[in-house]
Amino acid sequence: MFSNILKYILGFLLAIAILVGSGFAAALYLMNRTSILPTKPIFSNDKSSVKAKLPKQKINQGTSTNVASKKVTPKTKTSPTKPPGDDELTENLPPGAYQARVTWPQGLSIRESASKDAQRIGGVAFNRKVIVLEQSSDKAWQKIRIDGSQQEGWVKAGNTKAIND
Repeated sequence: MFSNILKYILGFLLAIAILVGSGFAAALYLMNRTSILPTKPIFSNDKSSVKAKLPKQKINQGTSTNVASKKVTPKTKTSPTKPPGDDELTENLPPGAYQARVTWPQGLSIRESASKDAQRIGGVAFNRKVIVLEQSSDKAWQKIRIDGSQQEGWVKAGNTKAIND
């Protein structure tokens, strides 16, 4: 009789140990699976080292894809390094102003005042030559004039690079 009670208690403890052990193993597995970081998403405005991992037809901006044949065909033969109107300097620079190029790949929105909420009055393309006239007091905005035109406005600072011609 004593051996039957001992077998019962030992079997009960063994069953509890198996349940606790399997629950612990399942918890560890789930915690390890949820702690793995997801892959980094790749956006169209990422740097070129990240873009190298994208398929060619997604990063070529001057191409269009023919859906039926999946061939990439060029749209135009424009050179992004020399936009029209950049070759001639049409005016002398005001004091404190300097020439720069737009470095933001999508181009910049020109605003009528140094504020994100200001009305958009135009835009300037990537790699286009501009004249930086002044900076805002907080150094977050630059007043520019597009080279070869009289259009002036404010763009976010840090998106142009000074050039020496």
